[in-house]
Amino acid sequence: MSGTASFGYREVPAEEKAGLVQDLFTQVAGRYDLMNDLMSLGIHRLWKAEMVEWLRLRPKDRVVDVAGGTGDIARAALAAGAASVTVVDLTPAMLAEGRARSLDKGSLAGIDWVAGNAEALPLPNRAFDAYTIAFGLRNLTHLDRALAEARRVLKPGGRFVALEFAPRAAAGLNDFFDLYSFSVLPWLGEKIAGDRDAYLYLAESIRRFPDPEVLARKIRAAGFGGHRHRRLSCGIAQLHAATRL
Repeated sequence: MSGTASFGYREVPAEEKAGLVQDLFTQVAGRYDLMNDLMSLGIHRLWKAEMVEWLRLRPKDRVVDVAGGTGDIARAALAAGAASVTVVDLTPAMLAEGRARSLDKGSLAGIDWVAGNAEALPLPNRAFDAYTIAFGLRNLTHLDRALAEARRVLKPGGRFVALEFAPRAAAGLNDFFDLYSFSVLPWLGEKIAGDRDAYLYLAESIRRFPDPEVLARKIRAAGFGGHRHRRLSCGIAQLHAATRL
């Protein structure tokens, strides 16, 4: 028995979750970046800029950006000095969107686009100096497997940085956060992306995601040290960084 996995507030057979996630992102790929701007009022760009800053990139660094979708992290990493970035995403439609956007921006050089699952990366051992994942951890079926894969593909001393929403905002903001998440986001999803259910899933998946303290323990248990954590924008998002032991 493979057990079940959460898909928002639903429990689904574990072996079906990746396909459901892929179907969801296939539907919203063309409006994904626009929706991110609208949902966060553009603040997600500041969060991602801080994420890249935490990498402390050096000129020869090879980066793997998992759940890299439309390529915004990859382009920022190259601009910050990385030698190359390999973008891995479960959804081919997201990769196609990212490649097209990078072509439009003249930023194709230095980026490889790879279809693959974060829990079984089609990449060699100890090949990368840095690993990033932005808003992808909560979509995984087996978080521990993905963290083990992150360690496997990193060189010893390689840097791991994850950006994710937090399940709870700062004290006093949770009622507003719930109202926005479960009313405004699905409405935007219906009007802009034509998919209300995808953005209802987004809100639900955030609430089902582990607390920062639990995630920190999982990162350390996967073989990372020097963990540090920062809450962003009154706790709406969270950054986690660690070093591969």
